[in-house]
Amino acid sequence: MKSILTALSAALLLAACAATPTGAPMFSQDGLPDAVKVPAGHRVALETVGVGEITYECRTKANAAGAFEWVFVGPKADLKSRSGNKLGTYFGPPATWAANDGSAVTGTQVAVAPAAAGNIPLQLVKANPATGMGAMSSVAYIQRVATRGGVAPSAVCDGTGVGRKEIVTYQADYIFWKAA
Repeated sequence: MKSILTALSAALLLAACAATPTGAPMFSQDGLPDAVKVPAGHRVALETVGVGEITYECRTKANAAGAFEWVFVGPKADLKSRSGNKLGTYFGPPATWAANDGSAVTGTQVAVAPAAAGNIPLQLVKANPATGMGAMSSVAYIQRVATRGGVAPSAVCDGTGVGRKEIVTYQADYIFWKAA
């Protein structure tokens, strides 16, 4: 019995060392393409799950007479904790992550990397200085990972549909990083 308790105590200690203060596993960049990895010298400040939709519009393709394409118009999503509590929202343009505490951050895309078929790409964003004090203060980078859905509609986009908007659902993890 004593050896079982000792083993259990050791396992709990190891789990505590590899978890955030909330007990959730810490995010790891190990499996990500290099293009979307956050540079060394940063630490995870917040992990969220974005659940929402992306709007696309059928438009004439630039510099291609008679050609048409679905163009990304903007996202709208709730940012939730791993346990499902709403922490804020994500919307755009410009791409804006707003916490319930009133702080917000915008950013500029640094890189993208392909995700699995049918999913929007992984993304690395360099954050602009935050507005307001709170969760978004001092955020330096935002990663979009674990994407599901969100690609342009499969519906036909042609001359008869110019201006038509389509909404697709998506989900992605948004990982917020601050300087270590």
